[in-house]
Amino acid sequence: MTILEVNNLTKIYKDKKETKALDNISFSINKNEIVGLLGPNGAGKTTTIKCICNLILPNSGKIFIKGVDAVKNSSFALTNVSSVLEGNRNIYWRMTVKENLKFFAGLQGVNKKKSVPYIEELIDFFNLKEKINTQARFLSRGMQQKLAVGCAFVRDTEILLLDEPTLGLDVETTHEMRGLIKKKAKDEDKTILLSSHNMKLIEDVCEKVIIITKGRIVVMDDITNIKNLFAIKSFVFDIAGDLAETNKKEMEKKFNVSKCIANGYSTTIQIEMKETVEIYNIMDFFKSKNFDILRFETQQPDLEEIYLKIVKKDEIH
Repeated sequence: MTILEVNNLTKIYKDKKETKALDNISFSINKNEIVGLLGPNGAGKTTTIKCICNLILPNSGKIFIKGVDAVKNSSFALTNVSSVLEGNRNIYWRMTVKENLKFFAGLQGVNKKKSVPYIEELIDFFNLKEKINTQARFLSRGMQQKLAVGCAFVRDTEILLLDEPTLGLDVETTHEMRGLIKKKAKDEDKTILLSSHNMKLIEDVCEKVIIITKGRIVVMDDITNIKNLFAIKSFVFDIAGDLAETNKKEMEKKFNVSKCIANGYSTTIQIEMKETVEIYNIMDFFKSKNFDILRFETQQPDLEEIYLKIVKKDEIH
């Protein structure tokens, strides 16, 4: 069941010159899906999220939330969507931690009996108990980010738009955030659009990704399908000692060497190949040079490698 639909969305900013931030983009998200929104800085990710929130009006296009035109019915959008935008700017700086959480719960009309234990749960989860009566402006950057995410969650809307939710968080809290995001979708029937530069986060929690560059969608598919599409058979070898420059140049001429790093004791070589049978040619080459192979293993590309290939390819075009 489609819960969020974006059709032919275009946004142009007019300053000294016109900048097309969004160029006729379209996508849809089903109920309970966690979808990653990827792209370099200035690609249009935050503009997309702000349009869905009704914070920015598009020049053209439609946004439907649960089948309702969200541009024409802004109050409906606000009732069904919560967001974390630009991190710590989402909160009221002169309110305390608890006051912020209570305010955003009340703003959404969340039942007090339901919100009180949930607020306590969020305070515990984000380790904010010691700062419960501290005004937001006196919190650290990381704690402000935790509070901003908590304020989005406490509103208890069906759709969550998270723009860099782990920005400023420590490694432990970032790891815990992954579990919380998954739990939101699975156990609480939330639909989540997640924008982040943290590829590990996207890969761990998202089922589908949308990659946007220069205001245009260049890829939109399940993560598994994207990985299969870009799957390259890659082998990593550790060779004893350092390589002579002549051997290195000959190897690079014969094979698609993506990495060759010497550390004084050994050399790590990564070679990509279209066909697995190429491994025999590589082994024959190593044997002819009397290379002592310490270790070798296959390596699958991760989402970050795939993302960089897609973005670089689009920049060339």
